[in-house]
Amino acid sequence: MSSLKIICPNGHLGFAPLKTGSFHLGVDAGPDFIAADSGSDDIGPVPLGTDTCASPKAWQEHDLEEMLLAARRIGVPMMIGSAGDTGTNSRVDMYVDSIRKIAAKHELPPFKIGWFYSEVDKETVRAKIRSGSAIKGLDAREDLSEQELDATDRIVAMAGVHPFLKLLEEGCDVIIGGRSSDSAIFAAAALFKGYPEAQSYYLGKVLECASFCAEPYGAKETVMGEITDDFVEVTAMAPFQRCTVASVAGHAMYERSNPFHEFVAGGMLDMTDCHYDQVADKTTRVTGMEFVPAQDFRVKLEGSGKVGERFVGMAGIRDPYTIAHVDEVIAWARAQTEERFGKEGWELHYNVFGRNGVMGDMEPLKDKPGHELCVVVQGIAPTREMAEEVTMTGTRQLFYARLPDVKGTAGGVSFVLDEVLHASPAYRWTVNHTMAVDDPLELFPTHTAMID
Repeated sequence: MSSLKIICPNGHLGFAPLKTGSFHLGVDAGPDFIAADSGSDDIGPVPLGTDTCASPKAWQEHDLEEMLLAARRIGVPMMIGSAGDTGTNSRVDMYVDSIRKIAAKHELPPFKIGWFYSEVDKETVRAKIRSGSAIKGLDAREDLSEQELDATDRIVAMAGVHPFLKLLEEGCDVIIGGRSSDSAIFAAAALFKGYPEAQSYYLGKVLECASFCAEPYGAKETVMGEITDDFVEVTAMAPFQRCTVASVAGHAMYERSNPFHEFVAGGMLDMTDCHYDQVADKTTRVTGMEFVPAQDFRVKLEGSGKVGERFVGMAGIRDPYTIAHVDEVIAWARAQTEERFGKEGWELHYNVFGRNGVMGDMEPLKDKPGHELCVVVQGIAPTREMAEEVTMTGTRQLFYARLPDVKGTAGGVSFVLDEVLHASPAYRWTVNHTMAVDDPLELFPTHTAMID
């Protein structure tokens, strides 16, 4: 093939429904693959820890249905990575089941589906640690200890191109992936067709967030990437958007401390010498990317561990004197909670919104608070009952703070919520590390089936 075209309709499938208008324009443009990422660690550690989705199932099924019907109609493969936000085994199974139901609903002709899992058993990781193969920390974390491993509820490994390639080689028409590198989903399609690693991984990088690489800003619109042996072109499908030199280059360089290096499983995409050209009104061409293979093969692991049960409270403050002393007010409420529960075994987190707010039509007040603050209180404790009381104490005691120069009447704290609300359990990232593997596929078992 002289070139290969891939459309991406959604930078995080299901996080909000894709826009069907630009998607249908993209399908009419004759792509060779339809692909999308469906996950991110931007949603925080809770969905991974609880093995749930961050978005309604209906939104995800909406996107799956649009993509499946289009892919089967024009006869091209459909590929999804990081199923159900986290790519856990249950989310992969959920997506495979959804594909089966959608196919039955529309009486689609038979096709082959493939899927792979990404969950990693803790004992597999423990064995690596004990064998002397360090689980290396990312973002200045220390190497993973067994203590942190024990505090972890669930771990997923981030797949590269390899399980996608294997399933494509087995003739799958639809692929549902566990947790995956965003760019690998698209790069795998290009590598499968024989394109160079540098262009393939750049194609993945520029397509992974769909219309985030276009301007003006408009999420959930479709973009199309085209790859040759020499360059990558990216085109906006939405009538109001353009892929410009600025928007494409800006997207390629975001999210990293070194904006010119993108690490992928098996190597690094070097964009230092990339050159961008506006070759059409809606299209930018990119050349000059390079791929540097890694010396050893390491896979990123993500793990989440439960901290405790959580409740949330809110308080609004309008009294100028209380606003000026809000830190002292919070300190009082925290001290009252400590008096009730002691200093350990629970957590209180305060987020103050409006410190540098606006008053009426005035400009934002520099170094001065706004006329009203919203204080969000999160209380965490081992049990639901204790978490509720911790949060209620930490919220309600804002009203009773004993400030100097307040004579008699209570201050100006107006409770937006005089009761606290039960929230999802609190989790934290326990694993953000890489693990050496001998085989890129060893953590990602693949499966296939016919749907008819």
